[in-house]
Amino acid sequence: MGVNVFKEKVCFVSGAAKGRGNGRAIALKLAEKGANVTVGDILYEEAQGVADEIRAMGCKSLAVKMDVSNYDEVKAGFDEIKKELGSVDILVNNAAIMTNIATISAMKREAWEKEIAVNLSGAFFCLKQVFDSMAEKKWGRIINISSVAGTMGGFGQCSYSASKAGLIGLTKTIALEGARLGITANAITLGIIGTDAFYDLPEKAREGIIKRVPIRREGSPEDVASMVAFLASDEAKYITGANVMLSGGLDLFVF
Repeated sequence: MGVNVFKEKVCFVSGAAKGRGNGRAIALKLAEKGANVTVGDILYEEAQGVADEIRAMGCKSLAVKMDVSNYDEVKAGFDEIKKELGSVDILVNNAAIMTNIATISAMKREAWEKEIAVNLSGAFFCLKQVFDSMAEKKWGRIINISSVAGTMGGFGQCSYSASKAGLIGLTKTIALEGARLGITANAITLGIIGTDAFYDLPEKAREGIIKRVPIRREGSPEDVASMVAFLASDEAKYITGANVMLSGGLDLFVF
C-alpha cells in the first residue's frame, strides 16, 4: 500500500489513547497512510498526546473525550468530528474493558452490564453515527476488534467473551446490510498481543500464556494496526463479513 492510500479519508479509532495499546498503533498507522484521524478515548489528555503525534506527521487529527457506553457522549463526539474533519469514512471499534473477572456464580449484574455496554453497545453506538453517511458516499470501512475469548470462551470471563462474540455477529450483520452500499465490515479476532495489559501480568503468567501460542510469542500492536490498514484499503474491497484471526495460532489445537 502506498503512503497516501487514505489521503482525504476521515478515520475514527476508539480506545486509542494508551501508549502501548492497539488503538494508538492503529491511529498512527492510518495517519502514516495519509488519513485524518480522530482519537477517541475516555482518557482525554492521553488522546491529545496521540493527536499531537498525528499532526506532527502532517495529517489532521482531533482528540475527542468519549465514553462509548454513553450514547449522548458518542453522538456529541461524532457531531464534533463532522464539524472539524467531515463525516467518518473508516470506523475502528477498538475500545474495550476486561475488568470483570468472576465465575458465573460470583458475577454481579452491574459488572456484566458495564462490560457489555462498553465492548458491544459502544461499537453499535459508534456505528449508528457513521453508517448512513457511508451509504450516501457509497464507501465505508467498519472494523471491529474482537478477541479469541469470543470464539473460545474464557474461564471467569463470561461478560467479556459474550461481548466479543457479539461483535463478530454484529460485524456479519453490518456486512450484509452494507454490501450493496459500498460498505465493508470485518472483525479482527486477537490472541495474545503485547499491550500494557499483557505486560502488567507477572512474568511467570506471561510465560505460561505464550506456551499456548504455536508461534511461541505475543503479537504486537503494530501487527494489529497493519491488519486494520489492509482491511480498510481498497486492496481488501472484496473482503466483508470476515472474522480474521490474528492469534499466532492460539485458536488451533495445541499439544
